[in-house]
Amino acid sequence: MEIMSAKEAADKWGISQRRVAVLCSEKRITDAKMVGNMWIMPSNATKPTDARRTRYTDTDSSSIKPFLKWAGGKGQLLKEIEQYYPFENGKITKYAEPFVGGGAVLFDILNKYCLDEIYIGDINSELINTYLIIRERIDDIVGLLHKYQKEYIPLEIENRKIYYSDKRSRFNSLKLNVNEANNIEKAALMIFLNKTCFNGLYRVNRKGLFNVPMGAYKNPLICDENNLRAVSEKLQRVTIVCGDYRESAEFIDEHTFVYFDPPYRPITDTANFTAYTKNLFNDEEQIELAKFVDDMHRKGAKIVVSNSDPKNFNTKDDFFDNIYSSHKIKRVEATRMINCNSKARGKIKELLISNF
Repeated sequence: MEIMSAKEAADKWGISQRRVAVLCSEKRITDAKMVGNMWIMPSNATKPTDARRTRYTDTDSSSIKPFLKWAGGKGQLLKEIEQYYPFENGKITKYAEPFVGGGAVLFDILNKYCLDEIYIGDINSELINTYLIIRERIDDIVGLLHKYQKEYIPLEIENRKIYYSDKRSRFNSLKLNVNEANNIEKAALMIFLNKTCFNGLYRVNRKGLFNVPMGAYKNPLICDENNLRAVSEKLQRVTIVCGDYRESAEFIDEHTFVYFDPPYRPITDTANFTAYTKNLFNDEEQIELAKFVDDMHRKGAKIVVSNSDPKNFNTKDDFFDNIYSSHKIKRVEATRMINCNSKARGKIKELLISNF
């Protein structure tokens, strides 16, 4: 039997050698095998059909959704954002999301495409720890969440408040006294607090302590086991990094689609909800991010950035129009749900900024 290497197959089929290796590892090329450190296959092997646009139905067990509620989550904007997905021509085979947050866009892409490489990051260490534990210790975290759910749900309101307060204090203690041995418990507490706190907020004070009060949910689903296990499976091939967005620079290249969803610039003087870490993302840092976007643009990456639109309250505020003047800016309608004043919630414009 005549054979060919992954490189020869790549040249023959017009795809990257890395893509051929992925197809081999996924057992999508008949009789392909690893010899030493290289893949070989029959010379008459045929190129598999492109599964990167395989869409799952609503009932598909492998379809996933965010496991956390998250301030500024992009679920409501997915139909707008997905119009930018550049995976059709086969050249863009990687995805990076350096401010992953709740991961609405990440999970949408994981549901719809099978890409070569995916990178996610965030500066919030508790958030990233939760992603890592779900990926690597799913049985342990599911067990703890079932325990919390069994203990919490039957309680009357006053006892729920005591239980919630105890778990919040324990979470903050683990945040202050970092010990890898407690990472599973810390991740489970992160999910428990998110499912039971007011509006699903993640907010910390200047000391970095989680300070959101209990919410009023009657029967919160603290352990969504099916979704968590599906998420764990999808995350197996995702690079997960705790750190500044700049750390993604080494990953990003001309084959990458990058979605930047930084802490939003407050659209009013009082709407300063950016405190999901103790370090705020001010105008100077927004400008630094815009410069980084320009750097990644020069590398050939396809990029989308989202942010608030200051023109909602000041039509003369051209902050983002100026710092992203070389890119395309689209104003889209969204619903703002997080505000202490219910009258201030409602339809507003947000920005989607792209380099293509």
